[in-house]
Amino acid sequence: MAESNFVDYVKILCRSGKGGRGSMHLKHVKYNYNGGPDGGDGGRGGNIILRGNHNYWTLLHLRYQRHIFAEHGGNGGKDKCHGTDGKDVYIDVPPGTVVYNAETGKFVCDVNYDGQEVMLLKGGRGGLGNFQFRTATNQAPRFAQPGEPMQEMTIILELKLLADVGLVGFPNAGKSTLVSALSNARPKIANYPFTTMEPSLGIVAYRDGKSFVMADIPGIIEGASEGRGLGLRFLRHIERNSLLLFMVPGDTDDIRHEYDILLNELQQFNPEMLSKHRVLAVTKCDLLDQELIDMLRPTLPDDLPVVFISAVTGFGLDELKDVLWRELNSESNKLEVITSTDTLIHRDKDLSHLALEMEQEGEDDDIEYIDEDDLEDVEDLEDYEYTEET
Repeated sequence: MAESNFVDYVKILCRSGKGGRGSMHLKHVKYNYNGGPDGGDGGRGGNIILRGNHNYWTLLHLRYQRHIFAEHGGNGGKDKCHGTDGKDVYIDVPPGTVVYNAETGKFVCDVNYDGQEVMLLKGGRGGLGNFQFRTATNQAPRFAQPGEPMQEMTIILELKLLADVGLVGFPNAGKSTLVSALSNARPKIANYPFTTMEPSLGIVAYRDGKSFVMADIPGIIEGASEGRGLGLRFLRHIERNSLLLFMVPGDTDDIRHEYDILLNELQQFNPEMLSKHRVLAVTKCDLLDQELIDMLRPTLPDDLPVVFISAVTGFGLDELKDVLWRELNSESNKLEVITSTDTLIHRDKDLSHLALEMEQEGEDDDIEYIDEDDLEDVEDLEDYEYTEET
């Protein structure tokens, strides 16, 4: 199977750095043989940090990076030398990435905008050297702290495309044709179902230099919320779109019925999506005359704007852009509100469907565990004991 350039989920073993141990050292020099304790503190371990980066729009760059380990903190030295801090590791992900614990399915965090940084795993604190434990009654302490241990977690990164307008429709509803007509995106188009096998984004130019982002999402079918067809794989990308544009061909026997089926699939997948603003576009209207369009209008839903269009001839496209822009900029439909963690329900989830997709694509779902002893020799801790900070 040819590898797709669009990757919307990866599984990674992440491990922060452990803290360096404090030094237990007594100063002995020619002119000050009993110089007292001078053991330095250990450095902190490196953190694992997620960072939003709008230059990425898939997780392809992480697909074969199965292990991400931060650097350990350096050990303290004599003369009160502080150990070096471990370097932090930044994982760049596209905005709209959600993180789950792969073992439990629990929601961990998400990244919503470019430049956002989220601490995924914190590095261990460095241990204190024996210089820190000197007192009037114990002027030569012979102990120091080991560094705090590292943290590790196997995570699932799941991408949900962030766009202003998401296209919702059955296969061959004209979604890819519309995106190619309104933007510079060039999705593969043919006259058979499931032509679009991966989502794509297009920037739609509007008046006065304004623009908005439109997401072409592969067609869904009845039962998609239960895994039929392309199923759950692409329904998740609709969750993060600010506005939903439903598309039903004008030559359909019952336009209202097809719209109701699509709406029901979204409700079954995530009821919260029904709160999003919606627009209905009746496509392929180059096959209809004005008299037939006038006859169809009374039969269509009256709780949302309806636009008749033809992406091939350009009929109704300017009106469609006007309607989309008006809905996007209405007070109740700001993208910042729709995608905030306060309004978007982060459900702990069963990740078995992701494991099934990995298996179907020939990916090994199991990540080999690398033991710390295999990475470096464990230093002798015989002269060290853990002491709580005061």
